[in-house]
Parts: sequence; C-alpha cells; structure tokens
Amino acid sequence: MLMRLAVICAIVGLFTLTGCASMTPRLDIDDLARQVRETERAFAKTMADRDHEAFRSFLAEETIFFSGDAPLRGRERVAEAWRSLYEGEEAPFSWEPEVVEVLDSGTLALSSGPVRNAEGEVIAIFNSIWRLEPDGAWRVIFDRGCKACD
Repeated sequence: MLMRLAVICAIVGLFTLTGCASMTPRLDIDDLARQVRETERAFAKTMADRDHEAFRSFLAEETIFFSGDAPLRGRERVAEAWRSLYEGEEAPFSWEPEVVEVLDSGTLALSSGPVRNAEGEVIAIFNSIWRLEPDGAWRVIFDRGCKACD
C-alpha cells in the first residue's frame, strides 16, 4: 500500500511539473506588436480627426509625457496640456509608428516613428511606451519626442 501511494504521488507530481508548464499559453509577440501598431495609428488618428476626447482615452491614468520644462504627469494634466493642439480645423502635426517592439511578457511595448508638420516635413521623432491594461486595451504610459536629425 505504501509503495502504491508513493507511485501515485510521483505520477501526480510529474503531471503537475510537466502538465502545468505545457499548459502555459505562449504569447504571440507578432500579434501583440500588430495590436500596438494599430493602437498607435488610432491614437494618431485622433489628431487628424480633431477628437480630443478620443486622444484622452488612449492615456493611462498615470501617464507621463515629456514636453516643455517639466514632465506632465497624469491623464488629466496631459489631456489639458494637449487640448489646444486639438483646436482649429487643421492638425498641426501627425505621427506614424515605424518601429514597434513588445516585451516577451506581453505587458509593455515601445513604438517610435516620425512626427510630421502640416506640410508633411519630418520635424521630430516620437517614442511611446505602451502598457497592456487589465481591460485588454493598450494605453500609453510614457511619451517623449525629440527633434528630428538632419
């Protein structure tokens, strides 16, 4: 009886070690990168559409945007600082992701690409860090632009 119990425990232990590990789903990083690329494009479209409220919806609650002398901290502060950029009929600039990379954990991503003025000239490069939120949406947590290189 004791031997039978030891064999059962060994089988259960082996199943637990190998069975659970093999049941862990593998993340499709390419699909997650596609999601982030599409999210970044939708985020940029808010500028073209002049839709400030939609812009706000892409910001994480604790987002930080680096612009001006000091970082802007929090969704409401960033949204308020960007409000004037959404006024008027023509967008003052546009942006498009060229590079998107997602961590193997599938929780954070980087997007980067050119920022163009209304005439289409590259004036800056943006860098955004996106986080996969509990509701399944990607939201920007860090954003920083830098002047374009010649």
